[in-house]
Amino acid sequence: MSKFIATAVIRGSHQVVKQAETLLKKAISEKGKDLKFEFPDTAFYLPFYYAITGIELKTLGDMEISLNHAKSMLSSEPDKKSWLPYLGEALDGGIATLFAEEIIEAVRYVYGEEPAKEPDGFTYNGFITDTILRELGIQLVDGRMPGFAAVLGAAKDSKEAVKIIRQLQERKILIFLAGEDKNGNSVTKQLRQENIELGWETYIVPLGKDTISVIYALNWAIRATMMFGGIKKGNYKDILKYTLDRVHAFALVLGELDEIKWATGAGAISMGFPAISHSKVPEVRPSGVTRYEAVVWQPDIDKIVDTSIEVRGLKIEIEKVPVPVPYGPAFEGERVRKEDTQLEFGGNKSTTFEYLRMKNMDEVSDGKIIIDGPKVDEKAGLYPLGIFVEVAGRKMQKDFESILERKIHHFLSEAHGIFHMGQRDMNWIRISKEAYEAGFRLEHLGKILHARMHSEFPAIVDKVEVTLITDEAKAKKIMVEAQKAYKERDERVAGLTDESVDLFYSCSLCQSYAPNHVCVITPERLGLCGAYNWLDGKAAFEIDPIGPNQPIVKGRTIDPVKGQWEGVNEFVYNKSNQAINFFNAYSMMDNPMTSCGCFECIIALLPEANGVMIVNRGFTEMTPCGMKFSTLAGSVGGGNQTPGFLGVGRLYLTSKKFLLADGGIKRIVWMPKELKEQLKEGIQKRGTEAGAAELIDKIADETIGTDVNTVLEFLQKVNHPALTMDPIM
Repeated sequence: MSKFIATAVIRGSHQVVKQAETLLKKAISEKGKDLKFEFPDTAFYLPFYYAITGIELKTLGDMEISLNHAKSMLSSEPDKKSWLPYLGEALDGGIATLFAEEIIEAVRYVYGEEPAKEPDGFTYNGFITDTILRELGIQLVDGRMPGFAAVLGAAKDSKEAVKIIRQLQERKILIFLAGEDKNGNSVTKQLRQENIELGWETYIVPLGKDTISVIYALNWAIRATMMFGGIKKGNYKDILKYTLDRVHAFALVLGELDEIKWATGAGAISMGFPAISHSKVPEVRPSGVTRYEAVVWQPDIDKIVDTSIEVRGLKIEIEKVPVPVPYGPAFEGERVRKEDTQLEFGGNKSTTFEYLRMKNMDEVSDGKIIIDGPKVDEKAGLYPLGIFVEVAGRKMQKDFESILERKIHHFLSEAHGIFHMGQRDMNWIRISKEAYEAGFRLEHLGKILHARMHSEFPAIVDKVEVTLITDEAKAKKIMVEAQKAYKERDERVAGLTDESVDLFYSCSLCQSYAPNHVCVITPERLGLCGAYNWLDGKAAFEIDPIGPNQPIVKGRTIDPVKGQWEGVNEFVYNKSNQAINFFNAYSMMDNPMTSCGCFECIIALLPEANGVMIVNRGFTEMTPCGMKFSTLAGSVGGGNQTPGFLGVGRLYLTSKKFLLADGGIKRIVWMPKELKEQLKEGIQKRGTEAGAAELIDKIADETIGTDVNTVLEFLQKVNHPALTMDPIM
């Protein structure tokens, strides 16, 4: 490492630590040492310091521990002539910088200065919650989001900023924005000048105004080690190795690097994250610190994104779709406002549907796109639209129709300027004026579906023909056929049981984050992330026979009530790195299935009520077991078996196999009101089958109380069946 860089890092470290010391002293004098503080919706206190040291910082006074630790890591005064720069000392300065930056942001939260705001009211994201990390977990592990970039500083102008960000979006990279240049400009401000939509939906997340806000991305990344990797707090060597090997992040620095950027960058490099700079800098290529080079100079702004991808070693395939607008999953969450709309279909305002049907090979003309009805491209307005897709393939099966049909949403909404919501006969589509002016027409919807069906399902789809129906009468006629097919599919899937099949399917997608976890998907228990059911696993295996979804021969049934099979045990033992000998699919009390961390819901034992409570991801309030979702999740994830706690997919709660060995649906005594309303019909059905027809009204929620005594009082009042069941423990 050059003396120039090392000196800049040390000077920057001293600046940030001094700033943290000044702010913390002020806060303690004005608020008191005992003032409690926690970042919003996290179980990890000050997450970066907690992960590295294992120490919980719960008050302003506790933060002095981190501050003193940071000060002790600074090797010398920054301007001492005798100081000789070494890589290790500079990296220590980087970690000290991150400790201090976390304190600075915490104090800003105490004073209500975070999330930061612009004078016009625009609000930055600020701290990234545990909930968001878990929601994005499945995208981080299944390839939809191969990595994330922290973009610092400002581009030459707003047009250049848009170009860089669009390139990252097309490559599916999650983008965090932070920091300003010496003139107070930033990529966030430049994107806003161009009316670019910012937020989690578009993969562009503005963290804060200054460089220090990058700590939000870094302490978010380090939480993955504990959430998904199952690494214990304080085990800093394994934690930093995990971020190096499994968290695919990099920094893209625009404009000049000041000393605080250098110091923060040194902290990121210690985590294995390289920095790619547009400004001329000495390159740093140490062995073993990052997976590739640590600091790289790329003077050609048109190549900086490709260089970043190459340096971080990400494998990315850009989807080639014949449309005149940018295309990729980062555009899926874009909204098209009414005033920006050129063409609109559905949304309960006109007849719309989407229907995919399997046909014989000789009945489908591959690539044929038909507009059946009036040409609606010529004038802005609201129109009917039936999207009728016919597919043929030698390995295509009737059961795969619904799987391919569900993909229509993702395929269409990944085009920039195209808004798609819903499915079946309750969909809603908007084409923006911007996309229309770029040349996007109705036929391009068909071109997208043709291209993506082939690229996504090459093993089962040989031919794709798309008919776009704009004639109201014709659309209604085909919709009747579609509605009949929807009903038949639902009945066919509902008839599948664990006993009626010989094969289950595995899902090892999450092993990139949780190495010892294996999901086993059965007809009556979907994947805990909620994204994959048994039919999805079956189709995925047909598409990719060596992929993450493999068939599991059930073999001899060991226990039909607990849900244990000889073949499943053998498979899980081998695929979990021999960490898990066996598990029971229908029990949370006796060797339950493991979890990675991206579960939709957590089931937790409430021994006082002889039952269980359920809390869904996104519910951030306290629960009757005395822990919030984020804290509970620490007992469930990381590929560990934890009796009394279980991560599950939401729809498993209404399965006939739900906690079959532990008493089933009647064990539920508390759940958030929103979740209860979402599952009301299913809970009523299962409750009636179990002899508790009024169960839904006897389940407490947060409107009743969030402490166990209040909940227990309610359960006794309504005579909840769990109170008279056999002891659950």
